[in-house]
Amino acid sequence: MLTETFDADAALDLVEREGGTLLHGFETHMKALADAQEARPRNLSTLRTGILAVGMASAVPTAYRARRLLAPIRHLTAYGITEVGANVSMSDLDATDEQACETSGRACPGFELRVVDPETGRDRPVGVPGELWVRTRYMMQGYYGKPEETARALDTDGWFHTGDMALLRPDGYMRFVGRYKDMLKVGGENVDPMEVEGHLLRHPAVHQVAVVGYPDARLTEVAVAFVIPKDGAAITGEALIAACRGRIASFKIPRHVFLVEDLPTTSSGKIRKVDLREQSPAPARRVTGQGIRAAGS
Repeated sequence: MLTETFDADAALDLVEREGGTLLHGFETHMKALADAQEARPRNLSTLRTGILAVGMASAVPTAYRARRLLAPIRHLTAYGITEVGANVSMSDLDATDEQACETSGRACPGFELRVVDPETGRDRPVGVPGELWVRTRYMMQGYYGKPEETARALDTDGWFHTGDMALLRPDGYMRFVGRYKDMLKVGGENVDPMEVEGHLLRHPAVHQVAVVGYPDARLTEVAVAFVIPKDGAAITGEALIAACRGRIASFKIPRHVFLVEDLPTTSSGKIRKVDLREQSPAPARRVTGQGIRAAGS
């Protein structure tokens, strides 16, 4: 049954009433479904599986929680991009909980994966992050009307340079780490925003979080976190920053935390970080931006 928009309660009600067997979605959907099931449990005994794309560090707690609350579902994790025919990698139905919740699956039939040093193009050792390259017979012909952009992304040997950071594991599974363009450069140190998001999500008062970079005269840029608190949670930005001290490297700690009521998302539920970067208030001026109702420093 198709619905006009995603509503977690409505989706789970349909599963219970109609005997649904599959659930597909992203981290945002998985979290909303787990929240809805915890608040009002349904009989989900007909659920079998579904593609719930996770694997990045920030999604791991959500994946384990959803796997427990939406049982008996045995979800498949996956990674995909449009340019190479959607799904590039996927976990197996008999994958372990760890493989399903902490990786992005392994190469699908017809796909080759490499993880390389983006500067030299040399392959990275197993377990070392680098840029993910993909080769497949399902490759796009190119970006329409953009030959230069096509040449930058697709090399003469047929490898598509995804711009995504990933690592290959000894078990053959791949783990998506993040977008190179989303990586922060704080005082010369690389900071993965997903690592910071994953740490903040462990706080009992945090419902959802997104970390982006904001220009800084001394450090080039600093981390800024937008946090949706859990309903009824009494928390401040200062308290969340304090919870990071001594637990993650000092240069990774968000310089500012803004408590918001919602986050901008795409139609598929992915957070639009470009919008957050544009609305990040200048810390020195303490400007209140759209949707921001409290801030910590």
